[in-house]
Amino acid sequence: MANRFLTRLQAGPPIVADGGMGSLITAAVPRLRTPEEANLRAPEAVVSLHVSFINAGADLIETNSFGANRRKLAGRFLEDDFERINSAAVKLAREAREISGRDVFIAGSIGPIGESASSRVRRELFGEQASVLEGRGADLFMVETFYDLDELEAAIEAVRGVSSLPIVATLTFDEGAETLAGVTAADAAARLRPLGLAAIGANHGACLHAALAALEAMGSDGGPPLAALPNVGLASLSGGRVIYPHATPEYFAEFAAHARELGARLIGGCCGTTPLEIAAIASAVEDERKPSAPLDVIERDLVEPHLERGAYETELARKLREGEWVTCVELDPPKGGTYDAMLAVARELKRSGKVGFVDINDNPMARARANALMAAVAIERDCGIETIPHVTPRDTSIMGLESLLLGAHAEGVRNVLAVTGDPPEIGDYPGSRGVYEVDSIGLSQIVSQLNRGEDYNGKGIDAPTSFFLGVAVNPSADDLQTEVERFHQKIEAGARYAMTQALFDLSYLDRFEELIGGWPVPVLLGIFYVRSHQLAVRLHNEVPGIVVPEEIQRRLEQAGPNAGAEGLALARELYAQAREKVAGVYVIPPFKQPEAALDLF
Repeated sequence: MANRFLTRLQAGPPIVADGGMGSLITAAVPRLRTPEEANLRAPEAVVSLHVSFINAGADLIETNSFGANRRKLAGRFLEDDFERINSAAVKLAREAREISGRDVFIAGSIGPIGESASSRVRRELFGEQASVLEGRGADLFMVETFYDLDELEAAIEAVRGVSSLPIVATLTFDEGAETLAGVTAADAAARLRPLGLAAIGANHGACLHAALAALEAMGSDGGPPLAALPNVGLASLSGGRVIYPHATPEYFAEFAAHARELGARLIGGCCGTTPLEIAAIASAVEDERKPSAPLDVIERDLVEPHLERGAYETELARKLREGEWVTCVELDPPKGGTYDAMLAVARELKRSGKVGFVDINDNPMARARANALMAAVAIERDCGIETIPHVTPRDTSIMGLESLLLGAHAEGVRNVLAVTGDPPEIGDYPGSRGVYEVDSIGLSQIVSQLNRGEDYNGKGIDAPTSFFLGVAVNPSADDLQTEVERFHQKIEAGARYAMTQALFDLSYLDRFEELIGGWPVPVLLGIFYVRSHQLAVRLHNEVPGIVVPEEIQRRLEQAGPNAGAEGLALARELYAQAREKVAGVYVIPPFKQPEAALDLF
């Protein structure tokens, strides 16, 4: 069968593949932890679907094993059933072939691992699955739906290590013929051609047009045959169900005609495609249908930004570069739907001539306030004072973070501070969970990659950003070794300056500087202007990362009713000491009295 498959690819009519096995099984069998569980729980449904695709005209069916590597199954508590699930996947496909009476090819489906892993782990997982699929009688392998080309190459190497069966390798592309990781279809084809694959191509992806755009970019001359197995289109959610567009059979027949013209020798479908669409593809292939209209691939126009050095240097960056003293006051965005009070404070700070910048908290204490980036836009536009908005990955996905950052950049915000954010459980919404797709180090990498003109996955954006990236550092952290390691990682991620946690004793600063071998970037010291002994005690005991030494607590306690004046004196002492140690300060003012920060200067 393996040799016959290769002969058919090279010389016979195009091979019609099946459609969206996983999505259809999930819709047909309730409460599956993963589509592959149906091999054990509802084998008759799997066989029935295979037979339906064969009857629709499919020459090749894929085993229901796409996500059945041991790591993915472990995430659904199915790792003990790994061998049974994969063995059954091939067994059920073979049963369907016998029932139909057609000698179709059976492809062992292998998808990506679903999470980052070392090369060794990847090879072990892919090789283990391939061994089981071949052992039960697969005719070839479909290594499919990858967006990470390195992972795809690891999968191919692993399969080759345990089997000599033909391999069809496909990636998933967007309408610009790029993977999620920013690899173009042309570059992918260039790397895959020398690997001796039976076919290469596109599957899954944004839509039919995305697969055709990828095929056109890959080209059919001088390489292996091409394969195209796209989704119906972009899915949506309705009442907890995944809904796919109502693509007509005629639309799929036209797709098949274009795919054939572009050199595809294997044509089928992926998520959302049913036997109805596969029948349309089979009919188009049998009739040798020609496209009724030319394929129109639209290329995106990329903006070429003006990148002269002073045009993008913020005032904060300039001051730090030239060694000028920096003064900043921290503001909380409003809890309500108006910026009026915040803008009034920002104007007063600007008019004073003592404050150069304001930094803006992002939902401090995990309590909902206006977004810091949006508040920064309002302050810079209305008050003419430069801002340093905090950005946290706690509340937003990677896509959401990129969206917020790009929007703020378009409005002129350039300084940002990447912070982890206070944990959600301390806030106003008990039981809520943070998003945290990345931590503050990952967020720093996102900002740096946007500055390089790439998104988080390395895919090009229309124009690079020019953010001046800062990070938080806590010299009084309980676990100093971890803090040092994370600080170094933040610098490697692209940080250009740092802002410390509020400190009440600068010996912590000196100790940390010694541990890291000197500050690699300019540092702004956090000074918390405390007006009461009770607040100092609460900060020390309740706020993670803040240490108020007993000596400071005693000073404020002994001051009694004059604790406010003593707190101001303490802040001024820290300010004076900081002039000899750091590049500037940011002041955390008394609660609901941000203007009081001016007393410190």
